[in-house]
Amino acid sequence: MAHFAKLGVNGKVLSVEVVADADCQGADGTELEDVGIQFLTRIHGWPLWAKTSYNTRGGKYYNADGTEASDQSKALRGNYAGIGYTWDEDNDIFWPKQPHASWTKNTSTASWDAPITYPSVIDDGADPVVWTYEITWNESGYQADNTKGWEATKSNDSADPKTIHDWNGSAWVAR
Repeated sequence: MAHFAKLGVNGKVLSVEVVADADCQGADGTELEDVGIQFLTRIHGWPLWAKTSYNTRGGKYYNADGTEASDQSKALRGNYAGIGYTWDEDNDIFWPKQPHASWTKNTSTASWDAPITYPSVIDDGADPVVWTYEITWNESGYQADNTKGWEATKSNDSADPKTIHDWNGSAWVAR
């Protein structure tokens, strides 16, 4: 089975259609994108399609069991297209919606990057772990002070409201 994204204005993904192998094979039996597009155009009366890989995300190809494949030649167009994604023809990548205004495209990983590196401290460091940080991005906090953005609460914090911690680049600091 092959998957194709139906493209609208400005490369917006309107739907994803599954095409049987027989309907996108060339005369020699190999899967061909243009044959699949011709099939879909004939069936749906819509000319704008791009093949997408169900097993590709973050620029990598994954096996059916979720493990990263050793053969990355099957990785296709950065991410599996979803409704609302955007086809970036210049970079040959399907992009999900930008999560926050300050985040930028990383064409190497086919993902959006925050302007501040994700925190390296994610739990209490105990073995076994007793509590974790519940980490989120605060766009308005970043816009007010571009040294901040990542904030967290502790999973075992029973206070109401919970104490919010800001990431300073090396440690969490309680507000």
